[in-house]
Amino acid sequence: MEYRQLGESNLKVSAITFGAWAIGGWMWGGAERKDALEAIRVSIDHGVTSIDTAPIYGQGLSEEIVGEAIKGQKRDQLQILTKFGMRWDLDKGTLAFKSKDNSGKDIDIYKYAGKESVIQECEDSLKRLGTDYIDLLQIHWADVTTPIEETYEAVLRLKEQGKIREAGVCNYNVEQTKAANSVVKLASNQVPFSMVERGIEKELVPYCIENKIGILAYSPLQRGILTGKIKPGHSFNEGDTREGNRFYQPENITRINAFLDELRPMAESKSATVAQLVIRWTIERPGITVALVGARDANQAIQNAKAINVKLSAEEIDYINERLYKLQLV
Repeated sequence: MEYRQLGESNLKVSAITFGAWAIGGWMWGGAERKDALEAIRVSIDHGVTSIDTAPIYGQGLSEEIVGEAIKGQKRDQLQILTKFGMRWDLDKGTLAFKSKDNSGKDIDIYKYAGKESVIQECEDSLKRLGTDYIDLLQIHWADVTTPIEETYEAVLRLKEQGKIREAGVCNYNVEQTKAANSVVKLASNQVPFSMVERGIEKELVPYCIENKIGILAYSPLQRGILTGKIKPGHSFNEGDTREGNRFYQPENITRINAFLDELRPMAESKSATVAQLVIRWTIERPGITVALVGARDANQAIQNAKAINVKLSAEEIDYINERLYKLQLV
């Protein structure tokens, strides 16, 4: 595994980090707890020392599973990343969207990051994770009802108290990142980035490079479509929100698979899967520190971790990029 410093912080994380959204079940159509626990433990065995979760993933379930998985592990050799600012148990801030929990009950999700809420969420996360500190605490989505300065003053207090090691943001644009960074030096910004979703490269990546802020790229496999395993007519489990996603429209599935077919010979020449090639490409992009990759079972986790062994030459990266830039999605 490769380990990279997050910005100018003291935090070193594995270049491939375990993304724990799917194991919470919520919005992914269910998950098996036993498989999820095994996936995390096997990831750690293969050098993945960093795990990214959030309270909203399964309304606490993902954090609880992570907490159970890391029991008995050497805590100082792991980096636990979690978030705050999405409440399903309180109607403050702005309504983000309506959803259902894992039992099918209707819930309203609010974006809220008032000072008292940040502190309370941190305490709740510490309990669910079974730890006395969080390595990286991040706001999940911007809360327009609370000044960023107020939110990050609360985060700064938590850092001073030793309850968190470093502060980050998620889904923040350049202006929002600047505001938070003026209160507490940010280690990172976690944003969506993949071969087919590269919008951050225009403004955010240059800003983060210039200001020495790490970037955690989530959904680098675009929620599975860049594995090449999802074909037109794919059947999704109930509750899986990928079905209505733009990238999963039949024509886009066809176009993306045709593009991946062009990469397949390169992957095979390296005894790698297409997904492993995609993950390696992602962490080679300028400004990208980490690829967050989810796994629902041990086999997926092992395959993700082994992507670190793929090596790409400058010429091979150019070959991929040339074909990628010709890919047009509807």
